[in-house]
Amino acid sequence: MSTYKIKPIDFTRLKTVPLQTRGGKVRAEDFAAPYVKGGGFQTWLDSLPKILAGDSFRAVVNALVAARDQGKPILWGLGGHVIKCGLAPVLKDLMARGYATAFAMNGSAAIHDFEIALAGHTSEDVEAVLPDGSFGTAEETGREMNQAVISGDRDDIGMGEALGRRLQEIADPVHAPYSLLLAAYGGSIPLTVHVAIGTDTPHMHPAADPAALGRATHRDFGLLGSLVAGLNEGGVYLNVGSAVVMPEVFLKAVSTVRNLGRPLANFTTVNLDFLQHYRPRVNVVERPHSKAGGHGYAITGHHELMLPLLAAALIESGR
Repeated sequence: MSTYKIKPIDFTRLKTVPLQTRGGKVRAEDFAAPYVKGGGFQTWLDSLPKILAGDSFRAVVNALVAARDQGKPILWGLGGHVIKCGLAPVLKDLMARGYATAFAMNGSAAIHDFEIALAGHTSEDVEAVLPDGSFGTAEETGREMNQAVISGDRDDIGMGEALGRRLQEIADPVHAPYSLLLAAYGGSIPLTVHVAIGTDTPHMHPAADPAALGRATHRDFGLLGSLVAGLNEGGVYLNVGSAVVMPEVFLKAVSTVRNLGRPLANFTTVNLDFLQHYRPRVNVVERPHSKAGGHGYAITGHHELMLPLLAAALIESGR
């Protein structure tokens, strides 16, 4: 016998309801279907459960297809890991198909892309080179990126355009096809680069000009504002692999556009990442739609899997 003075609650008078009357948010008709060998990608896509991420994935595909068909902007915000995972060719193909009308990169994405174009490799072994202070000291990266920014600043162009222009002059012909900076520049597709001084290795280089860096990235912030304004009524913004810089820059661009009296409502935002961080969730998926309509979606998964899957789904849409 229990020594406690308090006794368990008596459930005998609990009121129940019929299961059919109660219903449920999960229904059998929404379940996944087993994949059949040889069914093809569209069959696989249709087999996904119409629940949670399966439903969200379809909604993102539909939003991107609708935006392209209606001539609305599709803007991709990119972190460095997306480029390091070798996804520039996928993004270039989506650009050619009309599923990417502009790009916005943080500094690390631009560095990795620039190095790929120059040498065909990137992403140094930080643990191996940090002890002797040689981390981040690649001569060509620092010299050429800074000279590109300084030259571009003199010509009143932003950082992304300046880097693409410089790569057109110096990229290794063997590796140039793997550069998103170069492809965007060659196709006159807007590409902006957003840096915070001290976050990127070229800022360590003796050739760095902080005034030129600041002006160039601020010029790109203004260009991003114009791109974001175009999202009104049907555009799509995707944040892929940036946990801090791009979500913050995007939110400020949203606020700037609305402060200047430009309408910005009923668009779609997406965060694609292998972890769902605070800033992408609130600054990309949630806050932009407060009192403004539209939808935000969070899709979790490795970039090297999810981005090709999304691209395949768009291609299989047949439009």
